[in-house]
Amino acid sequence: MNTTPKNKLTLEESKLLNGLRQYLDVELYYYGSIQRNDYITGKSDVDVAIFTDNEKSMLIKMQHYLNVPRDKFKKVLWKLKKKNTLIYGYKIKYETTTMRIEFAIYNEKSKDDIIEFQNNGIIIPPYISWVLNILKIIYYQLHMISLSNYSYLKEKIFAFIRNDGKEEQFIVLRDTKVR
Repeated sequence: MNTTPKNKLTLEESKLLNGLRQYLDVELYYYGSIQRNDYITGKSDVDVAIFTDNEKSMLIKMQHYLNVPRDKFKKVLWKLKKKNTLIYGYKIKYETTTMRIEFAIYNEKSKDDIIEFQNNGIIIPPYISWVLNILKIIYYQLHMISLSNYSYLKEKIFAFIRNDGKEEQFIVLRDTKVR
């Protein structure tokens, strides 16, 4: 997890994210494929984490900047298996015809645990990178599998390298209203 993406963003992604960073006056932390060799510019989504002392205020600011309704933010509960820690946060998938960005908003208190966990998925063995690249070609270019099957297989791969095959527990909670 880093404040600079390893791979190149599109011009539109770069403009939106730089503007958001300035508007919110916080660092944006990039994780997922944007930090690995299996990222495909213009196809892969960009994963961004934001840490704050006041999640509610941050969500309202993001809602205004992104021009999205409040119900697009989903409250999530994440159980980190290795630390046996519960982390609450919010997620939103922001999509246009030319970009897909998933924002995760967490309390500053969880920052170290989340960064440690996400960093375990950045440096991966070459054979895993190769498998992920093939999976992405099958999904993005050949359209041979559905999004749900692609996501399922990707989760299984990361469960294998992070947790000895045990998947993380990530739950979207019903109370998604930001008040």
